[in-house]
Amino acid sequence: MFETPLPLPLPANEPVLNYAPGSPERAQLKKELARLASEEPEIAHVIGAQEVQEGALRNIVAPHQHGKVLARIHDSSEEVAGRAIEEALAAAPAWAAMRFEERARIFLKAAELLAGPWRATLNAATMLGQSKTVFQAEIDAACELIDFLRFNVAYASRLIEQPISPPGVRNTVELRPLEGFVLAVTPFNFTAIAGNLPTAPALLGNVVVWKPAETQSLAAYHTIRLLREAGLPPGVINVVYGRGEPVGRICLAHPALAGLHFTGSTATFQTLWRGIGENLGRYRTYPRIVGETGGKDFVLAHPSADVEALAVALVRGAYEFQGQKCSAASRAYLPRSLWPVLRERLVGHISDLRMGDVTDFRNFLGAVIDERAFRRLSGWQQRLAADGGCEILAGGKARGEEGYFVEPTLVRVEDPRHPVMQEELFGPILAIFVYEDERLDEALSLCESTSPYGLTGSIFSRDRAFLARASRVLLHAAGNLYLNDKPTGAVVGQQPFGGGRASGTNDKAGSALNLLRWVSPRSIKETFVPPTSVSYPFQQEP
Repeated sequence: MFETPLPLPLPANEPVLNYAPGSPERAQLKKELARLASEEPEIAHVIGAQEVQEGALRNIVAPHQHGKVLARIHDSSEEVAGRAIEEALAAAPAWAAMRFEERARIFLKAAELLAGPWRATLNAATMLGQSKTVFQAEIDAACELIDFLRFNVAYASRLIEQPISPPGVRNTVELRPLEGFVLAVTPFNFTAIAGNLPTAPALLGNVVVWKPAETQSLAAYHTIRLLREAGLPPGVINVVYGRGEPVGRICLAHPALAGLHFTGSTATFQTLWRGIGENLGRYRTYPRIVGETGGKDFVLAHPSADVEALAVALVRGAYEFQGQKCSAASRAYLPRSLWPVLRERLVGHISDLRMGDVTDFRNFLGAVIDERAFRRLSGWQQRLAADGGCEILAGGKARGEEGYFVEPTLVRVEDPRHPVMQEELFGPILAIFVYEDERLDEALSLCESTSPYGLTGSIFSRDRAFLARASRVLLHAAGNLYLNDKPTGAVVGQQPFGGGRASGTNDKAGSALNLLRWVSPRSIKETFVPPTSVSYPFQQEP
């Protein structure tokens, strides 16, 4: 049950620490990086109150030093997934009966622990396991996850607006958790997303089976430890590591599946949705499906754009965290009048980017996540280099001897509908089409129609009329639209995140819109003096 709480004020966003030389946070993080690198924990599934050491062990390695084993996880199985569901359902009645205020305190305490003694641990785990730089880890594993935890509590406290009650009647609405369990499937690229997908439904009284990405297991391991230290009861969030297929098969076939909270590839999401559809007749309730998937995010520049700001936005938007963001700038439409100067700026900025081990704080890029990503992206580089309709302007190489390093690559295409302008690459490759200034409307149309995705995009212009017109034309091309800014970096409480088309259900993580998907409202009418006669006044004789 979800009683009507007192609406809470919205919190301030967690400040981003700068880790400058000589700062205390830098010294603490360096120490924690060394500590975690020296360990090799055996990570067990978290099922109810138990840590279950079942399943073959799989190595978790540092992408930037793939010979370094950071941890070993136990692989998933149908049996383990089934036990996770059982423990979740067993915990459901008590968790649903707990007052919202008490549930909220758990997640608020987790936020405070993460802002304090756990900050270096989760940042270090994210840097080592996902090859994020210190800044990328700080804005993700620390600040964004803290913001998710705090803002979700505040938004949840404001979800109910009670209905009208005429004289003699009391009408109320209460928010129930969903009937069953929620399956949370989380990605490798954001520790904050991996933490938010199971905790947002749990805050609203739901129980969860959480399947993190294998390559994010180290940070996921520390996230569930953080939540347990904050007082999360056993069975509320159950973690199954390893391969996703056995978990998906058991969860999607279970009658008590009540929801799917997903971030990952479009293909995987469609497979899961298809599986839910095939099992629809066996469910106790129609499952809620919430997903954020891929992107082929654009930058469209008007001839009036500020060249310096545009160049910085393209480089940061395309290459931070090696382009492994669903919001990363991946295709750009640039006017010929700006191109000579812009090309010089872009190539210059890219040549200055350092790439290497993220524990060296001077590096701008780390490694891509694993060998499969490395082979796919290096294959794209080779394909583009051999294509007569493409010109590689910067980067274009990859090296995998010690780590999975893919150079930040800038490619210009002659065909605006080349596959590199349409397909999601999820890596540090930015494709550019230079359009003739007088064909601006055609470029705008290409930007709107070329990609099947609709996640993020940005428009650069100092012409206010064009910004307004382009925003209308690109109405459905991006769920998060940025004007004179890069298409990445949404902040909880400021830019609720999500997109449509092939990019997902656009349920806006970090807002009340997402939280509403995890409750089932019930209307209650009480009549104080009910009628005692069947007949109505109109039936009486005149």
